[in-house]
Amino acid sequence: MENKFSHINKKNQPKMVDVGDKEITKRKATAKAIMFLGSDIISNFNNNELITKKGPVFQTAIIAGIQAVKKTSELIPMCHPLLINGVDIDIEIIDNEHIEIFCTVSIEGKTGVEMEALTGATITALTVYDMCKSISQKMIIKEVKLVKKSGGKSDIKNG
Repeated sequence: MENKFSHINKKNQPKMVDVGDKEITKRKATAKAIMFLGSDIISNFNNNELITKKGPVFQTAIIAGIQAVKKTSELIPMCHPLLINGVDIDIEIIDNEHIEIFCTVSIEGKTGVEMEALTGATITALTVYDMCKSISQKMIIKEVKLVKKSGGKSDIKNG
């Protein structure tokens, strides 16, 4: 029986996929995180930003998310180190309790950037948590998911 997992070899051991023969294509992925902050935290925001003792929450979280994108291959064992073309992270307050984080990563390469986008969205959310935990620890990172991917074998759109 042939193994269906690309990161497992014939001896059922982990391996990194060889992308040497793949074509270089434009690839892009967007991940979304939804986070419950609660009205105690959201009420402190002014003009879509909150300044805490640690600094500006969203600006700091965006920088952390960008750093995370660049370090994804150091965090996830089978991810290839990539030369990222661009990272765009957007954080929006969507109601009096929640925020949405979008992380879009682009590259011209032989492998996709889904894991980079997911890592960026996740670390952005974790940084918001860290920056706001002195106000409330009732925050919840509710969902992190891939919403779009283009380039490579298939395109995906998950809304």
